[in-house]
Amino acid sequence: MKNIAVVFAGGVGSRMYGDLPKQFLEINEKPIIIQTLELFEVNDKIDEIYIACIKDYISVLEDMIKKFNVQKVVRVFPGGESGQDSIYIGLSEVKKDNDNAVVLIHDGVRPLVDQKTIDACIEDVNKYGSAITSTPAFETPLFTEDGKTVSAMPERSKSYSAQAPQCFVLNDILEWHNRERQEAVPYEGIVDSCGLAFKYGVKPHLTEGNRGNIKVTTVEDYLTLIANSTAQNYEMLFKLTENKRKKEGQ
Repeated sequence: MKNIAVVFAGGVGSRMYGDLPKQFLEINEKPIIIQTLELFEVNDKIDEIYIACIKDYISVLEDMIKKFNVQKVVRVFPGGESGQDSIYIGLSEVKKDNDNAVVLIHDGVRPLVDQKTIDACIEDVNKYGSAITSTPAFETPLFTEDGKTVSAMPERSKSYSAQAPQCFVLNDILEWHNRERQEAVPYEGIVDSCGLAFKYGVKPHLTEGNRGNIKVTTVEDYLTLIANSTAQNYEMLFKLTENKRKKEGQ
């Protein structure tokens, strides 16, 4: 079977306070989404890349793909109304061209996963049927019912944080999506593919990831990426920080 990266880049980045969707912000004059795609482009085990993108930015992304010569991209297509919708659309696009495949579902704004982790995910999904990139919890995990007080304290040695890629056999995860989409309120309480698999009776395999594999969601995350970068990047950071200050001051 082919190994196919399904990258979703449909977010608008409301918590970033920028004029562009966060995946198009630049680090060293290269958009975050391109840096993410290049992770799979250079991996010799990855055969193809499919990308769900904000509809109005598809042509922008296609131009970037040409500019930076990302050759494994098969198709860029509009995402859905939610992250899970975008993943479902992406998997359905892959299914149009393949009877089955190993799919690595990945965030377009997670450009720091290392090659060792990608290789391990492919190996584990072939061995166990699933592979969830994860890292052990390094701080005390807390559970709360009301968001104000501690309801339970899970044992830290047994607690992990899920990252991406999250990897499955295409036909398996499409089946779970199709079942879920028959629900009265699809994807209620489902925040990622791991949660979807777990709901339908699978105990996904944990694959060790790298702790620096952050998802760029906030201005602070962007700062982490550019901490040792160029003045041009810092100009963007200052602009985002100022926008955030103005927004929160309203």
